Amino acid sequence: MVLIFLRSLVFNVLFYLVLAFWIILGIPTFVMPRWGIVTIAQCWARSSIWLMRLICNIKVEYRGLEKIPKGPLIVASKHQSMWETFALLQFFPEPLYILKRELKWIPFFGWYLIKTDMIGVDRSAGGRSLIEMARRAGAEVRRGRQLIIFPEGTRTAVDAPPNYKTGVAQVYVDCGVTCLPVALNSGLFWPRRTFMRYPGTLVVEFLDPLPPGLTRQQFIARVSTVIEAATNRLVAVGRQEQAQLFGRVPSSAEAEGLEE
Repeated sequence: MVLIFLRSLVFNVLFYLVLAFWIILGIPTFVMPRWGIVTIAQCWARSSIWLMRLICNIKVEYRGLEKIPKGPLIVASKHQSMWETFALLQFFPEPLYILKRELKWIPFFGWYLIKTDMIGVDRSAGGRSLIEMARRAGAEVRRGRQLIIFPEGTRTAVDAPPNYKTGVAQVYVDCGVTCLPVALNSGLFWPRRTFMRYPGTLVVEFLDPLPPGLTRQQFIARVSTVIEAATNRLVAVGRQEQAQLFGRVPSSAEAEGLEE
């Protein structure tokens, strides 16, 4: 575990140095169309994933890439880690995120979010903010963008019970496009609330798309069922691999840096 600690420390230092490098390199894209900044963001994602493999021995496997539709799309992903917030960028030419509006206030990083027309949400505004967010998301997706959204609203621990928000169903109804569910087991290798990075095979699985036209209740039921079933399967396999690597599976408290 000492070696994993040291590798995690080195990776995190380099991760933010690499982020700073791409932010500086991307400054000229402020006078370019949106694709310029998207290209820089995708390069950052790929370089960060390469660092994970090189330093932390975290391999990444992508399944179901052939299921990704072209054009306007909602990408509904399980959210266990910071990892998927940047890693999914690689696969979509016009990515769109819904995020806390405060992120747009961060120098340079926030300016990139503004330039790429990401949707900032005032969480203190309640229902009014949700309605406006769904309206804007629908308009952007219908222009051909791919909305990457996390139906649970925040990162959840690997063993936490699912809590899918109704807001994502409203976005789906307002957008009127296909939804691509995504399952993953990133929380085993890049847990929240800790800088520890555990070796193994991180798997992302793109599932069968859901067609437009479902009711909100139908959508929530189907998207949660397929994502949770696939995620549980991927987590079980990932834990078997961890048991072989460590002789045991790190507990959830250990993985997230919490006291037992």
